[in-house]
Formats: sequence, structure tokens, C-alpha cells
Amino acid sequence: MLAEQVDLAGYTTLRLGGPARRFVEAVTQDELIEAVRTADRRAEPLLVFGGGSNLVVSDDGFTGTVVHVATRGAEVIPGGRVRVQAGEDWDPFVARCVQDGLAGVECLSGIPGRIGATPIQNVGAYGQDVSETITQVRAYDRKTGEIVTLDHHACAFTYRGSLFKGSDRYVVLDVTYALEAVKESRPIRYAELARVLGVAVGERVPLEDARAAVLGLRRGKGMVLDPADPDTRSAGSFFTNPILEPSALAALERSVAERLGPDVAFPRYPETGGRTKTSAAWLIDRAGFAKGYARGPVRISTKHTLALTNPDGARTEDLLALAREVRDGVREAFGVELVNEPVFVGVSL
Repeated sequence: MLAEQVDLAGYTTLRLGGPARRFVEAVTQDELIEAVRTADRRAEPLLVFGGGSNLVVSDDGFTGTVVHVATRGAEVIPGGRVRVQAGEDWDPFVARCVQDGLAGVECLSGIPGRIGATPIQNVGAYGQDVSETITQVRAYDRKTGEIVTLDHHACAFTYRGSLFKGSDRYVVLDVTYALEAVKESRPIRYAELARVLGVAVGERVPLEDARAAVLGLRRGKGMVLDPADPDTRSAGSFFTNPILEPSALAALERSVAERLGPDVAFPRYPETGGRTKTSAAWLIDRAGFAKGYARGPVRISTKHTLALTNPDGARTEDLLALAREVRDGVREAFGVELVNEPVFVGVSL
């Protein structure tokens, strides 16, 4: 399907963004590749997206070609692997895995978006990341004009990142996941989830129980899409959790002691290379931005400090103004620079 001047706000979970000059809906891999090739031959700006759950799009829209990935289908491969088309919705895929007794993605229940975005962002939540199960990604390489297969190592996964993030070279066609054919979850790693399930960290639970608990937690934070709940009109977590080098961690310790008192402890989780991850939500809240904090027509979610929401009638610039206020406030209070998690299109902080 080809159309012009299509309003992108209707395709994003934030319900923000101006029109696309040229809009193509690709329902097969051949259509997807041809739409990308056509834009490249014309030397047009190109935006490829799926569910729109991780996009912040300019009020001015997009002056080139927007390709909406709507490819469908999944193929079970011997050995517990499943190859899934990029346009498949993520949460129904997770639900099918749980129903079929395939473990490895159950703690990623309720996340909006489509399969093609999962390797790009290295989507993760509640102690699981897709990088733990992705074995390969097939993609169209815009530089060579060829279809390539990238194994797990070549994807260069990092915390909420990968080879694909921040680059427009590759267009994800399908993703293969290696899952465990069991009726119990992978070991529960996330303390909050373990508490809800009534188990110790490291224990396993029935797959259905893990999914139900995660969905309950996410709903309580406004992180399961619901047209009746304005708190879900967001791009999910707007900022990533900072990962600090030892010197930055020591500086944060001093800032917290000076601002909040020497006995106040902040969340910290060990990372590789001697680094430490802390909580962006904790920093935002302690910097003075509580749940429900509003700036004009936008606000921080009333359920989750990391989500910036568009309850009704906002513009992208309104959202960015709030994001800048939060980012700058955390930097001033604690010396930590927050980094946006959603993909920005035609805008910046």
C-alpha cells in the first residue's frame, strides 16, 4: 500500500508526530525490500518502523519515505528455535511461546511493539533480555544491497543496544529465537517479580505464572497498552538506567550524601567491567519529579516515574520540553546524564 501525507501520530503509542510525505505498508519481505530499495534509488530519507511503541516523531513529520513493517508469519525450527517475521506483534508471540511450553521470553510479556524492534533495542524487562535467546537476525543490508544473516555475536548486543541501534544500514527481516522446551520459566532474576511470585530469586515457576505476574506488574505501572488509560499513551521507559564507571559512581555517592543525607542508599546493581547500574526512576523521583508531575499538556505517568505521557492534545515539542526538564534536573541534582531510550525522528534532546 502506498499513500501520501499519512499522519504518523496514529501509528505511535504516544499519539504524537506529523505527516509522512510518502507512506508504504509492506506485508511481505519482498515488498519491504523493494520499498527500501526504491527510497534509496531516489536518495530519499527513509524511516522503517513497526509498532511505533518506541518512537518520538517530530511535529513536522517525515519528509521522505516511511515504511511500515507488517510482515507476518512464524516458523518452528528443530531444536527449540522459532524464526519470526519482523512485522509480527511481540506480545502475542510471547503468549504463544508460553502456551506451547517454550521458555526464555516469558518475563518480556506485555511489551508493545513488533518482533523487528527487539534486536535493535535489545528489549528487556524483569531480568530478561532478548539477546539471551536471539541466535540470528536476517536483514537487508542497504550498503551492499544484499540479504545478510547475522549471528548472535555479530549483533553486538549491549544494554538496550545492538549493532542495529543508531544505524540505518540494516533493515530487520526476521529474527530467530532459541527457546527452552520446558513448562517452567527461566530462573527468576528480578527481585520485585520474585516477591510477587512468592519465590526466591533464582527459582523457576510455571510459565503461565511468570507471564501473569509480569502482566500484573506492568499494568500497575501503566505499561500495558489500554485505550482507557492515558498513562499508557507513552513510549515506555523514556530514559535508560545509567551504567556508571567507578569514578562516576563515587561522584553519585557524594551527591546523594550531600543532597539527601549520608545514610540514604540508592539502588545499585553490579555490571561487567567493574561498572554499576543504578535506577533512573529513583534519580528522577529524588530530583523532584514525582509520578504525575506535569508540564502543560504532558506529564510523568501517575504509575511509573520513567514514562512520559501524552494524556491528550499535546505536541511532540511539549513532550521534549518535559524530558529536557527532567534530564537537566537530574544532572543538576546528582551529576548523572540521563539518556533517552526511545528512537528520535527529526528531534533531539
